[in-house]
Amino acid sequence: MDNTAHPVDTIVEESNDSSVDIQQLRKAIPTHCFRPSYTTSLYYLCRDLLAAASIAWIAHTNIPHIPDPTLRLIAWAVYGWLEGLVFTGIWILGHECGHGAFSLSTTLNDTVGFLLHSALLTPYFSWQSSHRRHHIFANHMEKDMSYVPPMFQDYAKSIGAELGRLEELAEDAPFFTLLRLALQQLVGWPFYILSNVTAPPSSLAKSPSKGFLGNSHFAPGGSLFLPQEFTRVALSDVGAAITALTLTYAARRYDVSTVLLLYLQPYLWANHWIVAVTYLHHTHPNLPKFEPEAWTYMKGATATVDRDFGFIGRHVFHGVIEFHVIHHLFPKIPFYRAEEATQAVKPLLGAQYHEDRRPSYLSGLWEASRKCKWVAPDDPSAKPADRTLWYRAGPSPPLGWSMGRKLWTKFD
Repeated sequence: MDNTAHPVDTIVEESNDSSVDIQQLRKAIPTHCFRPSYTTSLYYLCRDLLAAASIAWIAHTNIPHIPDPTLRLIAWAVYGWLEGLVFTGIWILGHECGHGAFSLSTTLNDTVGFLLHSALLTPYFSWQSSHRRHHIFANHMEKDMSYVPPMFQDYAKSIGAELGRLEELAEDAPFFTLLRLALQQLVGWPFYILSNVTAPPSSLAKSPSKGFLGNSHFAPGGSLFLPQEFTRVALSDVGAAITALTLTYAARRYDVSTVLLLYLQPYLWANHWIVAVTYLHHTHPNLPKFEPEAWTYMKGATATVDRDFGFIGRHVFHGVIEFHVIHHLFPKIPFYRAEEATQAVKPLLGAQYHEDRRPSYLSGLWEASRKCKWVAPDDPSAKPADRTLWYRAGPSPPLGWSMGRKLWTKFD
């Protein structure tokens, strides 16, 4: 596969034990689902930007005048949560642009995506590159760029346990699980952008770097990117830097507290939602992972799960939670066509389609963090090409492992 091409465009004939292939799925989906509408996409863009500006204006105009400090604090907290939801929706629109699903114009897609992601301190072209590779190699244990769990051998080594006794180990205490979850949700997204958390070294374009931020999305000459991507990565850095400088200027021109309350607070909420959504897309006790010998595009693309987050998921987060399987199969389908496309392919996918429609979406964070620590083959005696990896529960590995340090010592 050519990892510089769009995921679906890389698929040729591949060995597949599935009863359906990617071309059969494509034919089952109405043709209009593959064509984004300029009017619809721009409507959602304007709607979200207007919502963000209106909420910020109302908060800035009214909350400082609330006389009671407790009520004022509550009002700011509500603002941060609400604006954080809208920020997340805006970030998702930037994600759509990165896939070419916002419009038929590459120029418009990249212009809008660059502006939206830069405003949220996300390096647009850099993340577009690594995210594209995640789509190409989803759930591939060596080449996926996101949420790759440790294999049983490496997991046992990381916690100092005997390989044959892993199934006997107790899970973490609930309080410890809660602390790790809080850390993941607070700093997981910026830590990923800065140090390539959750990706194995074999997924990189070059050998891992030992330099400061050398494995970062902000390093044009770093390990994540090919030489021909240098300019686009550097431009992404400029976009994020302009936002950072603008925020610094605003803090000096007005005051630090205004910037912290109006921008940083919802920004942290957006970080939380980005991590929660992406983590729960790919982490579930019933989702498989694959070794290189067993992996195919179809296996990897369907090893994700559709969940439900009610009104927020469908109308604020643009259905990205509810219809993620179809997004991995055909990333260029715009989000407002995803439900129709999903209904078209579900009968063909059969047991390959995964969904978890339990009403409590965030309870999935607890389940995943407790039951999805490492992966082991369903049949350890089988050849890698004939087996599937499944999640197992157990104690958490050290933070140095879970924050992206797995297997890096091989390159020391």
